[in-house]
Amino acid sequence: MSMFGAIDAAGSGMTAERLRLDVISNNLANANTTRTNKGGPFRRQVVVYRPRDEYNDFGRMLTEKLEAGKGVRVVGIVEDNSPSPVVYDPYHPDADVQGYVRMPNINVVAEMVDMITASRSYEANVASIAASKAMAAKALEIGR
Repeated sequence: MSMFGAIDAAGSGMTAERLRLDVISNNLANANTTRTNKGGPFRRQVVVYRPRDEYNDFGRMLTEKLEAGKGVRVVGIVEDNSPSPVVYDPYHPDADVQGYVRMPNINVVAEMVDMITASRSYEANVASIAASKAMAAKALEIGR
């Protein structure tokens, strides 16, 4: 893998992890939202990745087929279909006739763990780029 290939792969990971952090932040911000425009409580969102294929970001065919380790691409953001917890709160404005409220399916602790892992993944990609730059600098010093 060339230096630029390594930087490109790490850059795609950084972009994906930044989006993942944005989605996690949105989940945490809506951890208590019981009513959305679609009706019902907020649904947890999850980022879905896949390895890059033989097309680059501009839709042009690459000369060599990309393999594992060549970067990731965000396929989309999907809603988690796990059941929403039900809480008894008869004074809540969204309570049903029995006094139960459907809450968002967001576990704040799990979201914080996801946030830490996304942050660490981002940092690992930054370190990878720094190592690639350092190797290129050392290679240039050899030629002096």
